[in-house]
Amino acid sequence: MFDKKVKMPSREEALKGRAEKMQVPAKHHVLNAPIEGPYPAGLEKAMFGLGCFWGAEKKFWNLPGVYTTAVGYAAGSTPNPTYREVCTGMTGHNEAVLVVFDPKKITYDDLLKTFWESHDPTQGMRQGNDVGTQYRSGVYYFGEQQRAAAERTRDEYQRALAKAGYGAITTEILPAPEFYFAEDYHQQYLSKNPDGYCGLGGTGVACQTGLTV
Repeated sequence: MFDKKVKMPSREEALKGRAEKMQVPAKHHVLNAPIEGPYPAGLEKAMFGLGCFWGAEKKFWNLPGVYTTAVGYAAGSTPNPTYREVCTGMTGHNEAVLVVFDPKKITYDDLLKTFWESHDPTQGMRQGNDVGTQYRSGVYYFGEQQRAAAERTRDEYQRALAKAGYGAITTEILPAPEFYFAEDYHQQYLSKNPDGYCGLGGTGVACQTGLTV
């Protein structure tokens, strides 16, 4: 079972999923903005995977200029998966955070700075004690400008990590795949459950070494 959780399943091996989409709350629990959209004109989207999506989402909703956030599943094969299915390792999905932001108030580079500094991107199919394909590091870009920024900042951070004695970054940088919203109770989980545990907190390389992008 452990081997399955750290090995990406092929499309043929992946769970079949379903056609029905997940029902999500209309409003963000913290920002009081629509979670699913439509979003106001002029806003842009970003998508990241950096371990446990509870803590990852909180990192982004606290940034000024972020309009709304949501957690979900992305970069796998199973349509409309459940959390239980994702945890088997047989969907190929990552725990992802969708970030909708105002580029006049916060830049994509600012979001990337939070991404790189909030987790350890060298760990492959895990983040801290959380092990599995769903915890891998990923940047899922919307357009060529985001792709270029992701690759540039990855290379900058890799140089800083190498100087600090860390290994190679394993972050996947891919065109934004379809984002499947996670269940209602996962959305803004750490706002609804302030004492909730998330392995992301304090596990970033930046937290341990003071590295910045």
